[in-house]
Amino acid sequence: MRVFKFGGASVKDANGVRNLKKALDEIGYKNSILVISAMGKMTNAFEQLVEVTLEDDDKEEEFDNLSFIEEFHKNILNDLFKDKNHIIFDKVDDLFDDLNGFLFDNKSSDYNFVYDQIVGYGELLSTMICSTYLNEKGIENTWLDIRKCIKTNNEFRRGRVDWEVTSGLLNEKINKSKLTITQGFIASDNFGKTTTLGREGSDYTAAIIAYCLDAKDVSIFKDVAGVLNADPKEFDKTILLNQISYKEAIEMAFYGASVIHPKTLQPLQRKEIPLYVKSFVSPLEKGTSVSKGLDLEPKTPCFIVKKNQILISISDKEFHFVMEDNISEIFDYLHQFKLKVNLIQNSAISFTVCIEDNFNKFDALIQKLQVKYKILYNKNLTLYTVRHFTKNAIQEIEKDKEILIKQLSRETAQIVVKN
Repeated sequence: MRVFKFGGASVKDANGVRNLKKALDEIGYKNSILVISAMGKMTNAFEQLVEVTLEDDDKEEEFDNLSFIEEFHKNILNDLFKDKNHIIFDKVDDLFDDLNGFLFDNKSSDYNFVYDQIVGYGELLSTMICSTYLNEKGIENTWLDIRKCIKTNNEFRRGRVDWEVTSGLLNEKINKSKLTITQGFIASDNFGKTTTLGREGSDYTAAIIAYCLDAKDVSIFKDVAGVLNADPKEFDKTILLNQISYKEAIEMAFYGASVIHPKTLQPLQRKEIPLYVKSFVSPLEKGTSVSKGLDLEPKTPCFIVKKNQILISISDKEFHFVMEDNISEIFDYLHQFKLKVNLIQNSAISFTVCIEDNFNKFDALIQKLQVKYKILYNKNLTLYTVRHFTKNAIQEIEKDKEILIKQLSRETAQIVVKN
């Protein structure tokens, strides 16, 4: 069997849903499972709903956010289904009734818990609409609530999979000889509460299913031709990578490339299940394969850009050596304040890190460190990482830029520059 995953950009509107049908006709869909994300930017809209639900007692803003989400999906329904008495309208209404019920009854102020109970409706709505449309157009399928199969602990927003239970449920509930349509990103704990799988959760869902059902392969359909050696928004010339090894993809993801998240690759690597990254516009094109074999084909420099970086230099106030116990203490603080470290450099009397502040905890970190250490820092920097660098590739990055730090290893160059 095969596992297909279509992201939100592929089903962002009614024409996207129609193209999904066209793509399945082209690639075939027997013995397959189709994992679909929330439509378009709906995850962002649901996240905004979480914010106003928790932060504001004024229910008018909550109502406005929910109305926007409901209208978005209803517009797609009206475009796809001309019969306004079609059962899909009732099914979608039922999902919104469930969501309204949670919003009305919820007394929890735990952001992570509330997030998981609300945001997952994006995937439920998307898959319900797509499944019904495909059945209507002759692509027979079964809709599956993946929460009944993928079981995690109760760490909301980062649920850890119970592989044994999940494998048993997937093998019990999925008919491998037919097409099943289900959600990415969401799961549930032992009490039936919705959990989510964290960053790139929909890709991870596809990998979980493939691993548990011994799938032939996994194909992830995106709005690009495959994996490129650089972000086309940042570089004028990019190259399509035909093949990447599991190891190389994990390395690139570690440095910040939007290739495939390591947690998606790990279960596939364990069973050597190939992963293909393809275009949903041209699904028959080869795209990029991620599998065992050559690290990179063609062998070319790969550029990764991370903006909004902060460079901190930490030294002892008395100019003592910065020893292992100091570094351990600093890392404890970085972990405590959820600051992601992207580069490290140390000398006898200073320790320098390039970090990103995704949770707005930087000021709290500085207050803590300044008690004991002398701190210097620069904000709004850019970190360039070049895998398989060449002299020309580094020169391209450095041209007309003020360089603050430069590190070279055997395969990787990292350069921090002022914008």
